Amino acid sequence: MKKAILISVFSIIVIISLAIFCIYYVALFPNISAPDKNDAYIYIYEGDTFDNLLTQLQEKDALININTFVWLSRMMDFPTNMKVGRYQLKNGVSNLTFLRGLKSGNQAPIKITFNNIRTKEQLAGRLGSQLMIDSLEIIYMLNDYSFLETYELTPETVPAIFIPNTYEVYWNVSSIALFERMWNEYNRFWSENRRAKAEAIGFSPIQISILASIVEEETNYSKEKPTVAGVYINRLKKRMILQADPTVKFALGDFTIKRVLNEHKEIDSPYNTYMYAGLPPGPIRIPSISSIDAVLNYEKHNYLFMCAKDDFSGKHAFATTHKEHQQNAAKYHNALNKRKIYK
Repeated sequence: MKKAILISVFSIIVIISLAIFCIYYVALFPNISAPDKNDAYIYIYEGDTFDNLLTQLQEKDALININTFVWLSRMMDFPTNMKVGRYQLKNGVSNLTFLRGLKSGNQAPIKITFNNIRTKEQLAGRLGSQLMIDSLEIIYMLNDYSFLETYELTPETVPAIFIPNTYEVYWNVSSIALFERMWNEYNRFWSENRRAKAEAIGFSPIQISILASIVEEETNYSKEKPTVAGVYINRLKKRMILQADPTVKFALGDFTIKRVLNEHKEIDSPYNTYMYAGLPPGPIRIPSISSIDAVLNYEKHNYLFMCAKDDFSGKHAFATTHKEHQQNAAKYHNALNKRKIYK
């Protein structure tokens, strides 16, 4: 009798031990790997199935044992509770921890950037390439008059609220939520100090961004930006037309033009500052923070004219009189002719 009891007790212990081991092996044993650290993420789209997820995990060689993952997934009823999102693969994570994260929608945030953007189409493409949002949806939103009106914006001025920086968002963020985030970041950027400087110039934050976009198209040299900004502000104060070549290129939609000709200047567009006085209706690119601050802290001087230097350094020759400017322009045009740059 005692022997039978001992055998029974031992059998129970063995069964319990095996059960514990199985639970540990299936649920708690490290089963997730991330062989490629540069691509250690999976993406679940609307309408994806459990098989789509398994395919991704297998393609990334992210499961040490696929059977235990499938078994526990079904035990947790995960296939019917998949949430859209971008999820990180971490080495040494158990099936249980990974599946809990997927079920709760515990996504890994993504860092988005958008620098060197000229048009709304480029902006939409850049954002669409980093997020789940379709670029066409973004374009539609940025051209929606009724939507933008609630923010006192227009399709022309809306690029100004996108301050180039790095932002952390979720991959499946909606277009409206993303816009709200950019609007809040814009208002945070325009601190009391920056707004006071803009007001001292007599500009709104949007107008500062418009001028900053022209300054940025004119020069790549940060040290020269405040000087260029000063030229345009001097011209505006004297009610002179800006005559900024970059605005003509934007109006034409041709940024490859190296030599702005009289025929280019004849385009009838509110962005053509050879034809229309004042600032154009919106930015001709999304200006960088350095360009915005260059306008806010513009150099106070007497220059009214500027022309690219004939050494093609990208820098400019500045002038206070039209006669001096004509001399600088003649040098630059001769240099263009020598290089056979006629358009």
